[in-house]
Amino acid sequence: MTAVATAPSTLKARPATRQRRIRPRRIALHAFLIAAVGLWLFPLLWAIYAALRPVSETLFNGYLSWPKTLNLNNFTTFWTEADLPYFYINTLVIVVPAVILTLLLASMVAFCCTQFSWKFNLVVLMLFTAGNLLPPQVIIVPLYWVYLHTPIPYFGSIDAGRFSFALFSDNGLLYDQYVGIILIHVVFQTGFATFVLSNYMKTITKEITESALVDGANVLRIWWSVILPLCRPALAAMATLLFTFIYNDFFWALVLLSHGNKRPITSALNNLQGEFLINYNLIAAGALLAAIPPIIVFIALQKHFVAGLTLGSTKG
Repeated sequence: MTAVATAPSTLKARPATRQRRIRPRRIALHAFLIAAVGLWLFPLLWAIYAALRPVSETLFNGYLSWPKTLNLNNFTTFWTEADLPYFYINTLVIVVPAVILTLLLASMVAFCCTQFSWKFNLVVLMLFTAGNLLPPQVIIVPLYWVYLHTPIPYFGSIDAGRFSFALFSDNGLLYDQYVGIILIHVVFQTGFATFVLSNYMKTITKEITESALVDGANVLRIWWSVILPLCRPALAAMATLLFTFIYNDFFWALVLLSHGNKRPITSALNNLQGEFLINYNLIAAGALLAAIPPIIVFIALQKHFVAGLTLGSTKG
């Protein structure tokens, strides 16, 4: 009986497995993505390849040749002869204060425009956002004149070896000063940061602010102790973007700084060009070394970066 009873169950027909059809659209999409990745990686791989080759071999055999020698001499040469640690300090002195000031100002504006209802909140938000639509090159002539004619006091300097940071200006002007570069970055990045942070703060219910006001907290205390902790993912995401944008700047430092010893590392790479010969292998090694700090910042904040970009995308 048991054999007869179990026989029909074993004879049940198994459902036929369907084979997925590979659509031409999917093949084209994957081919496009692979080509885009290859196109994006090619300059990076080419820079690594050039940085590992001696310049003598490149000049003799050309760039499109099989390498005979691969070493790290270009990296060590750039680190020592180009005084890379000094320019790292120059860059961080500009980038870190600019990022902090931009986040503080942008979060204040976004907080006022999203958590309170007043007559001109939308107009103010639109003005800050519209500032990103202005090309910087349009105002370079009047801005250059302002920097040459704006008096700034001198309150001493912070000295550490060869490095000297003037408080606020060592020539009485905004021109050729760290403070001038910091201010111009804050001005041009605050609009974009305000736009992103305001979209994120719209997801925070206004009842939190109203409850804090009822409990007796002032506006600054609510902004600092209540809203900013809730916006930590968005602030981390914006800090990553702002660090990358300001760190990679080449234009403002080249125009508004006259002394090469005050320029950040991206503008300092321009000093490697000789009058009769340009060592592209050494420049490639310098560019790779200069790219290390933004990569470290992104790795350190990547979880907050992704969370900050996605959490503010929908309301509720």
